[in-house]
Amino acid sequence: MSNPHRVLVVEDELVLAGMVVNYLNRAGFVARAVHTGSEAITLVREWAPDVVVLDLGLPGLDGIEVCRRLRGFSDCYVIMLTARADEEDTLMGLAVGADDYMTKPFSVRELVARVQTQLRRPRSVPTEARRAFGSLVVDPGAREVLLGEAVIELTPTEFDVLETLSAQPDRAFTRRQLIDAIWGEHWVGDDHLVDVHVGNLRKKLGDAASAPRFVTTVRGHGYRMGAG
Repeated sequence: MSNPHRVLVVEDELVLAGMVVNYLNRAGFVARAVHTGSEAITLVREWAPDVVVLDLGLPGLDGIEVCRRLRGFSDCYVIMLTARADEEDTLMGLAVGADDYMTKPFSVRELVARVQTQLRRPRSVPTEARRAFGSLVVDPGAREVLLGEAVIELTPTEFDVLETLSAQPDRAFTRRQLIDAIWGEHWVGDDHLVDVHVGNLRKKLGDAASAPRFVTTVRGHGYRMGAG
């Protein structure tokens, strides 16, 4: 890579962290590791990685709190690693802004593929015009969302969900179709990941789940863009 992407691995298991960093470096990334949540926050501010691979079960400042704080100042992609079987922990991580997750034990090669998938997602679409849905405006080129006069702060994945739906407002997408469009056709996991990101998106847009204006549910199928 002429301008290699930066990947920060936040993992308290030193052997695993070293293995992941080694694989990422061999794949052409510039990878570094830290082992605590406070180190992660400091280094994200100083080094500005493109992707953070974040263990959920860190001692002290755990991955949930780290992700929450990162989303206050960074739009890097976050891939969570969790050894916890409790689905609620995974959903909480996604709710505070993680983009993807993997459950331990995992294939390091698969993790590298997930990092590559995140980085293939476009940061901007400069030729696209703004799209208006009532008071909601989606600007793909600027990756900006306006509700009235207010700019709505979305995570990269929340924006990608809204951008995908708004690009084809007459189309009803299944969860799997949204996953293929945003995470890639080879993504493996629970497709209810989409529901979590849609729920977060609706909260930020002030969209009631019972009567949404912007992201509507197509019962038994999936989601489509509403008129606003």
